[in-house]
Amino acid sequence: MHNTTLKQIAIQLGISITTVSKALKDYSDVSVATKKAVVDLATKLNYTPNSFAVNLRTKESKTIGLIVPTVDYHFFSKVFKGVLEEAEKRNYLVIILRSNEKLELEKKQLALLLNKRVDGILLSLSNETGDFHHINNVLALKTPLVLFDKIAKLVNCSKISINDRKASYDAVTYLIQKGRKKIAHFRGSYMPQNSIDRFLGYKKALEDNNITYDSTLVYVCDSNLDFEDGYNNAKKALEEHPEIDAIFAITDLVAVGILKYCKDAGIEIPTQIALFGFCNSFVTQVTSPKLSTVDQPGFEIGRRAASVLFDEINLKKNNLPVVFQTIELETTILERQSS
Repeated sequence: MHNTTLKQIAIQLGISITTVSKALKDYSDVSVATKKAVVDLATKLNYTPNSFAVNLRTKESKTIGLIVPTVDYHFFSKVFKGVLEEAEKRNYLVIILRSNEKLELEKKQLALLLNKRVDGILLSLSNETGDFHHINNVLALKTPLVLFDKIAKLVNCSKISINDRKASYDAVTYLIQKGRKKIAHFRGSYMPQNSIDRFLGYKKALEDNNITYDSTLVYVCDSNLDFEDGYNNAKKALEEHPEIDAIFAITDLVAVGILKYCKDAGIEIPTQIALFGFCNSFVTQVTSPKLSTVDQPGFEIGRRAASVLFDEINLKKNNLPVVFQTIELETTILERQSS
């Protein structure tokens, strides 16, 4: 079954293709009777505009790209919902890709989106991204690009994130106020800005509360297998430092791995060790005990990032200057049974 064309409508009505096109767009120089005849026949024949042809004419693809490091986190599913809500309001298609925490795949996905001529790109950086030439190349092409969640301070574009340093500072301060003194931190890779900032917030909270920072209480979770990282590092940490009385984890899944090890080892949570995660994924409320965590507003991050991107796409379309924005959304400490 072939799609109905403007030419077929024109032939049946005995008018020009140009007149059919104008009638469908409600041009004032086409008579009411002709418009009605065209619309009625187009409806009868189930005519739909050729979106590819429209896009060529308007130089818009009505598509944006979204690249995330992983699809395994509940956080990113909330981001997807926020982005899709904004895109649907504007009749935009969203192409969702993942970098799998790999720099080379991130570069490849960006090139793929440029080849698809997307109108703009939303990007959360991989753990390996320390060089930003590929991102600056996109910006040099005047393709609107907004970084979110895992951002780079050195890239000159709009950014939507939380204040990771403050969020972790608040979480560790909370643990200290609960009487915990020997607090370990299970951090992320050394490269991502959010991992750096959460570590710095942890360290500052200790210093501000007269607790000496001990680098041997910091364990790196960088295998991209958060649950396993949490479990294995918990075993190592508690064998090396049985005096640990609290652990602040970079993600909820790392915290769940810690919780599983403690259960296997007969260590009571929170009596012996208080445990704190980060993100507020759905798993935090189904563990036993339920996990204390930092509530990271994934939906709002996605919604705001998409909104800023669409604003920049419209400014570009109208040849207006773009002023880049840096937006930090609020986080909340959620106290549950694990602390």
